[in-house]
Amino acid sequence: MNNGALADKVVLVTGGASGLGRAVVDRVLAAGGRPLVLDLKPPATDVPYAAVDLVDGRAAERAVDDLATQAGGLDAVVTAAGIDVPGRLDTVTAADWERVVQVNLLGTAAVARAALPHLARRRGHLVTVASTLGLRAVSDATAYCAAKFGVVGFTRALAAELGDTVTVTLLIPGGMQTSFFDGRDEQYRPGPEARLCDPAQVADAALFAITAPPGACVRELVVTPPVESSYP
Repeated sequence: MNNGALADKVVLVTGGASGLGRAVVDRVLAAGGRPLVLDLKPPATDVPYAAVDLVDGRAAERAVDDLATQAGGLDAVVTAAGIDVPGRLDTVTAADWERVVQVNLLGTAAVARAALPHLARRRGHLVTVASTLGLRAVSDATAYCAAKFGVVGFTRALAAELGDTVTVTLLIPGGMQTSFFDGRDEQYRPGPEARLCDPAQVADAALFAITAPPGACVRELVVTPPVESSYP
């Protein structure tokens, strides 16, 4: 990404304190943009930040509106926040199962809902982050697959709804080299042979979509290693 490609553009990133979100924040800064972060914990970089749990959709909406208003508007949003609690449906607690759906799907919708008026004023860009497990179902991932399949459907429907008022891109990454797998039982961690994406490269894909020239909308991007067990 060229320095200055996002000069003074305001980009809100959910989950911007770690993983893919942090990589997006770093790339936005490098491109001359002004990132805003929504996360449970503060980001490593000194950027405007609001602490929010995406389980609380109304709180998320207020946080988006507050940050956007303070920044003078929004040019783009990247919904990189995500969680998972793997396990069989009868072993994952109802609270954990529902939290996965609330954060990944309903939280994405809440952030988009609050951001749209700000994005529309600047003909801005929304990038939602799904997963290859939003295209292909696997065992012991009913909550995550339900949520990410939902993000895929939500994003495609929203793109049809908004037309050219706000550009909508669906980003579908495979597994990434982040802390996402930390704390899991061994059976749910990538094995030593697993090939995972560098989150910085996935972040580059998000910025590629955001900086595409007018009239050339990048509607969907799938980013995986050359060999990805969950795609196609």
